Amino acid sequence: MSIDESPARPAAPVPFDPELGAALTLIQQHMPPLTSLDEIPALRANSALMPVPTAEQLSRGGAFDVEEREVPGPAGAPDVTLLICRPTGATTPLAAIYNIHGGGMIGGNRLVGLDSLLDVAQELRLVLVSVEYRLAPEHPHPAPVEDCYAGLVWTAEHAAELGIDPARILVAGGSAGGGLAAAVALLARDREGPALVGQMLMCPMLDDRNDTPSSLQMAGLGIWDHAANEIGWTALLGDRRGGPDVSPYAAPARATDLSGLPPAFIDVGSAETFRDEDVAYATRIWQAGGQAELHVWPGGFHGFEGIVPHAAISQDAGVPRMRWLRRILAP
Repeated sequence: MSIDESPARPAAPVPFDPELGAALTLIQQHMPPLTSLDEIPALRANSALMPVPTAEQLSRGGAFDVEEREVPGPAGAPDVTLLICRPTGATTPLAAIYNIHGGGMIGGNRLVGLDSLLDVAQELRLVLVSVEYRLAPEHPHPAPVEDCYAGLVWTAEHAAELGIDPARILVAGGSAGGGLAAAVALLARDREGPALVGQMLMCPMLDDRNDTPSSLQMAGLGIWDHAANEIGWTALLGDRRGGPDVSPYAAPARATDLSGLPPAFIDVGSAETFRDEDVAYATRIWQAGGQAELHVWPGGFHGFEGIVPHAAISQDAGVPRMRWLRRILAP
């Protein structure tokens, strides 16, 4: 084999932001890497040990009216649970964030990441709706995305009852939730469903092929690496993962047409698996004539903002997102 024919080696890893890197060393002592589908039950059991916020805590001392609704799921499937947090005393319809939680397609629930979103909803006076969807591998594609879409359709159809302005509903999610949010935006476009005002995708999980330079470059490093990503996608898709017949509603990076989508906000760390697929998604939205605002945070690992919220770079990352939300949700 000639030198030119030698297989390309992954580039050296991107260094972590010093403040994040110091925290990551401590975090990884309590978060062993995911290496097998057999470890999913243990991952869920560990997550179940985390404190669950009470309705009083979610209400922020009476700032929100909090309720849960069981709403119709996809045809032939169970109902979907929605957690709804409405600013108390609102007299006019408000903009809403429809939130889809993260968890690698295999874990998490409607409460994941809710605290920071409630901060946003309280500051901007928004309704927050968070959906519970069925998890893989027990419920592979299309169960998760169809649950999320069914909850969105119900929310839009009952906007008046919920005190929501139907013209200002935004879909949002982080990690797997970001991928599902992007997929829901594609479904809403293709099914002529709810007219979303925007899609807020935080370090979204978009590409089942798991072969981008950043996926290989950061293998074995950070919070969600190449091996964990393969497990998450395999749980969702089984043997179809990485093959030719994966639906864009499972892996939005597979979509051949990104035109006609609501404006997107996409952010991601430079030192994480999803960097290149997220940059490519924003680029392809622009190439299709759409709107996307992209931020790549130097030295950020996957989910750094929520995991190390007091780091300087985490504080910085929230600023452009709030500015975007103010613009996109303005009456």
